[in-house]
Amino acid sequence: MNAKTESTKNTPQDRKATPPRISVIGTGYLGATHAAAMAEMGFEVVGVDVDPKKVEALSAGKVPFFEPGLPELIVKHVQSGRLRFTTDIAEATAMSDVHFICVGTPQQRGSNAANLKFVEDATSAVASSMTHDGLIVGKSTVPVGTGMRLREIVAGALPDGVSAELIWNPEFLREGKAVMDTLAPDRIVFGGASEQAEALMRVVYAMPIATGTPVIACDLPTAELVKVSANAFLATKISFINAIAEVCEAAGADVSVLADALGHDVRIGRQFLNAGLGFGGGCLPKDIRALMYRSSELGAYSAASLMQQVDEINMGQRQRVIDLALSALGGSVLNRRIGVLGAAFKPHTDDVRDSPALNVAAALHLRGAQVVVFDPEAGATAKAMFPTLTYVDNMEDAVADADALLVLTEWAEFVDADPVKMHELVNTPVVIDARNCLDADAWRGAGWDFRALGRPAPVAAPSVPVTTGPLRTLVAAR
Repeated sequence: MNAKTESTKNTPQDRKATPPRISVIGTGYLGATHAAAMAEMGFEVVGVDVDPKKVEALSAGKVPFFEPGLPELIVKHVQSGRLRFTTDIAEATAMSDVHFICVGTPQQRGSNAANLKFVEDATSAVASSMTHDGLIVGKSTVPVGTGMRLREIVAGALPDGVSAELIWNPEFLREGKAVMDTLAPDRIVFGGASEQAEALMRVVYAMPIATGTPVIACDLPTAELVKVSANAFLATKISFINAIAEVCEAAGADVSVLADALGHDVRIGRQFLNAGLGFGGGCLPKDIRALMYRSSELGAYSAASLMQQVDEINMGQRQRVIDLALSALGGSVLNRRIGVLGAAFKPHTDDVRDSPALNVAAALHLRGAQVVVFDPEAGATAKAMFPTLTYVDNMEDAVADADALLVLTEWAEFVDADPVKMHELVNTPVVIDARNCLDADAWRGAGWDFRALGRPAPVAAPSVPVTTGPLRTLVAAR
């Protein structure tokens, strides 16, 4: 590391005994959550964004996306004075000691590579605005090797007489559970931190560390790989069970029961073994593609090939659900009314980025279907992306007069819907459970033609006993 960035003189710990002040650069999903959580942990925090409207909204306690618990936390600490938002990065940097980089790393247009412009610009802006020694902490999900290049940017941008260290502290947020994942994470990773930087980060995360959250200190490349590798593993697990679901369909097996059996193996676990429409959102798809791209750059072709297969299986699930709908409606959806329950990529969020649900709904619309969509939270964001679909404000209006009903996001109110009442509303009682979240027996018992990926239609029981010979004798004896 450049000697300029290694200096530990005049650190925040040496300058004062008060808690470090924190700036959070980028107030999107990650940044807004992190800023609010840091304020909850007792720190003075300033969030920075280039968008004045976003800053104004957050300052008023209005969050431009749906995340349970976050609006209340922001209001609490804006009112307490611990949290504020600004567009002035120079002001925020000058008043802070620890600077978290929380900007987006979207997929580049026309490429699987990650777009690092926002990370590079934010890091450069922080470094050039620093008035005293401090710590720059990357939280954005980036390709391995990014941190070393950012250290060069920092070294070239720092004012004379000011020193800074850049480390990586990856985020592990789940949409719908982001507040708790920040306040009580299942692990904290410090990458490339000196002894002094790690000590400062332990002060920042003292609250979760005190409750037993493990800390992993590692080199910079390992820290950069942790988040993307975790996402890649989860994506692989989802694509695996979806590939097995296709085998189940061909063999007449039930993938849901199979997943339950697999889940009892402690080496495997039950989570992320729900076969169905597949994953989407702003993280998993772009992260596995970025890992694919970076792996190829590094010559790690096995990893690149695996991620390619995972991505292809996942995208193929959307077509399989479309095919189920076509089959259920006699080969064509032209002028058929289709009720769609769900637009978000998963429940407890309004995120429709790369949403399989919205993709399927739009594809059916392009085939001539009259698609009516309801989502408890994502209606507005879905309408902004696909305004040609019809959106309604409740589940009953989406179901009414439908020739087929598609459950595409597993919101609780869809899972718990009464199939008898739903049957009274539709034109044709056909339901496609694209998330394997419904009680198949209950829906079939209510008269529905129930279809799902990897789950066969029930086979009638034999009308006469088939047990013969010694086995019948043994059963009788018992």
